[in-house]
Amino acid sequence: MSTLLAGCDFSSSPSPRKPIVFATGALERGRVQLHGLHEAQTLQAYAQWLQRDQPWICGFDFPFGLPRELIEHLGWPLNWLDCMRHYASLGRAQIAQTFAAFCAARPAGGKFAHRAADRPAGSSPSMKWINPPVAFMLHAGVPPLIEAGVQLPGLHSREQALRTAPQTAHLPLRVGLEAYPGLLARELLGPGGERRSYKNDAKAKQTPERLIARKDLITALENGQTRLGLRIKLSHAQRDALVDDASGDRLDAVLCLVQAAWAQAQHDSGHPNYGLPSDIDALEGWIVSA
Repeated sequence: MSTLLAGCDFSSSPSPRKPIVFATGALERGRVQLHGLHEAQTLQAYAQWLQRDQPWICGFDFPFGLPRELIEHLGWPLNWLDCMRHYASLGRAQIAQTFAAFCAARPAGGKFAHRAADRPAGSSPSMKWINPPVAFMLHAGVPPLIEAGVQLPGLHSREQALRTAPQTAHLPLRVGLEAYPGLLARELLGPGGERRSYKNDAKAKQTPERLIARKDLITALENGQTRLGLRIKLSHAQRDALVDDASGDRLDAVLCLVQAAWAQAQHDSGHPNYGLPSDIDALEGWIVSA
């Protein structure tokens, strides 16, 4: 059975209006073929997708770990699995209160603790609970990965996954990677890419400029204008679907798919840990291709 590639644009509170989006495809001779776009409108549907009886490699657009500095300060477990289990036991209000108290005691300009991967990737600190609420995305997204017996390179090995979720032993190898579409989008949008926005959930902010940015980003993806050395192959209908989604959720899922394809290419070339650095912090994790 061939390995399915996927990218996941995640929401911690999915709904029919704002679903979790999966982009699925395959890597063939340096080209990423997009097979389809699929929606999960509930966290239960997301958890069910994870347990599909097919080998897959998926890039997920949410953090897999918290900053070590934060965890040590709070006295939480320093083992990743134990830390995630403790984190999952907390409610969102308690998380927000705890993190806000941590930030309040720190000087202006250094309120948040960061992971080692945040700065090279340009990602938000994984402890942010608003704008964007990535701390809640971690809280909602990681426990189902653990329950599904998914291998998370650098954090949760295949052997650990099977010990933790023995009920999934009959399922094939499934590999989850932390992805970040903004990292690839900034590169593809070229000079000034950090300031060019291509998406917004608010109707009033879905401007012609953002539409043009989505078209430019997709064209750059198709032409392989990226250090990852991959090109995306889209049908006309798929291209239109990505351009027309002003929220950018579908396009973000495709960007995560391309990052997962790069990780597969690294693995197939003999690089350990799907291209992740060999010395990553086993408590914080790393963002693929950062």
